[in-house]
Amino acid sequence: MRIVVKIGTSTLAHPTGHLHIRRVESLCKILSDIKNAGHQVILVSSGAIGMGVGKLGLPGRPKDIPSKQAAAAIGQCELMYTYDKLFGEYHHTVAQLLITREDTEEKRRRENFINTLRRLLELQALPIINENDTVATEELGIGDNDTLAAVVAKHIQADLLILLSDIDGLFTADPHTHPEAVLLDRVTKIDDEIRNLAGVSASGQGTGGMVTKLHAAEICLSCGCDMVIANGRNPENLYAILEGKGVGTTFTCKEEPQ
Repeated sequence: MRIVVKIGTSTLAHPTGHLHIRRVESLCKILSDIKNAGHQVILVSSGAIGMGVGKLGLPGRPKDIPSKQAAAAIGQCELMYTYDKLFGEYHHTVAQLLITREDTEEKRRRENFINTLRRLLELQALPIINENDTVATEELGIGDNDTLAAVVAKHIQADLLILLSDIDGLFTADPHTHPEAVLLDRVTKIDDEIRNLAGVSASGQGTGGMVTKLHAAEICLSCGCDMVIANGRNPENLYAILEGKGVGTTFTCKEEPQ
């Protein structure tokens, strides 16, 4: 399988903004094992701004664009150093791709991006993708890594996109305020009823939330790629997802197996 895994800021970092070392080490070990099993893995990683904030000792996520870009420039170095070190322990070579919206929308740049990504997979490298937050602005950027991951999955013809976040999946109501909310294990279409279930991220760290995840699901369903939303607090969920054990919420156009 060709798998795109998106890791959100709340999965990578403590609320302080500093790296969640034990969790990231476990994620890299499991992703390396999945790759060893013969799957192609592409990682879309958030966290550059958050890690930059932590390294700079700022009191919170900056509001102005220059400060966000400065934090991203610092945090991206830390992020890739960490991935290179941890994946290298399992003999996997990582590659960094920082892209903007133009790289996915303008024909020639999109072709170059896809060709580079395909060649990296042929070379058995593990591509790590993030939006180029040091130059992208809110007006010109993709905006969130849920959408970016879905766009990557679409263009690279992935079989599965896994969004790891601070939530277990899509619920019938916000589980933070409605303890009776039920987790939906399978969604086959995004209609108004499903859209009405979308809420806002409770972590306060990332830029996503259920709205962006449903948008990502729409992109995936339109091109025949399955998508799963699962909680990143337990990296072992990745094994369970690939074994079809019903972790999180699966978005698929395929008929449910009997």
